[in-house]
Amino acid sequence: MANNYVITAANRGLGLEFARQLAARGERVIATAREPETATALNKLDVQVEQLDVTDPDSVARFGDTLAAEPVDVLINNAGVGVRSRSLERVDFDDMLHFFDVNAVGPLRVTRALLPGLRAGSGKKIVNITSRMGSIDDNTSGGAYEYRASKAALNMVTRSLALDYAGEGFVCVVLHPGWVQTDMGGSGAPVKPEDSISGMLRIIGRLSPEYNGEFLDFTGASLPW
Repeated sequence: MANNYVITAANRGLGLEFARQLAARGERVIATAREPETATALNKLDVQVEQLDVTDPDSVARFGDTLAAEPVDVLINNAGVGVRSRSLERVDFDDMLHFFDVNAVGPLRVTRALLPGLRAGSGKKIVNITSRMGSIDDNTSGGAYEYRASKAALNMVTRSLALDYAGEGFVCVVLHPGWVQTDMGGSGAPVKPEDSISGMLRIIGRLSPEYNGEFLDFTGASLPW
């Protein structure tokens, strides 16, 4: 039986590969883009494409209304903004707030909007795509203030969701996709998108209550907070 997956920011990169692999195996996919009309590759897939800007409360509310009658088995909060390598003296604090809005607040907005559908779904899985750079323990090189802090915030948001909704059978995790060959990761990254996504989908498929609140990479290895 097919599951209902919602994937944010599926017009390119990891989100597009999530949609491609899930559609190929026959899952029902609801994929979002800020500008669906320009999402050429996504529109070629057998998926439902919806408009969504995770930083716009009205857009998120409309998206929630659109899916009001839909059970959601798996929510993949993939939307994110990438690394900025700036010294403290060059940090743009307005830009930093944008990082938080996209990377941490956005997933929480979407999760709240889809909570009725998640409660109605059989999977009750919330997967937030994070980065190893959001690990405080693993930060040995400093810098990237905007990105590191926003991903650390996403990790904390996910841990709170895991605790708050465990009693309802939810499983909430953060997944690090690896350093992937995308527009964000660059062509020199060691991990191919198809390998990252196939690895994360294997993990998502086996998520059960004992994984609730975990920080994992695409191979299934536990990462330090």
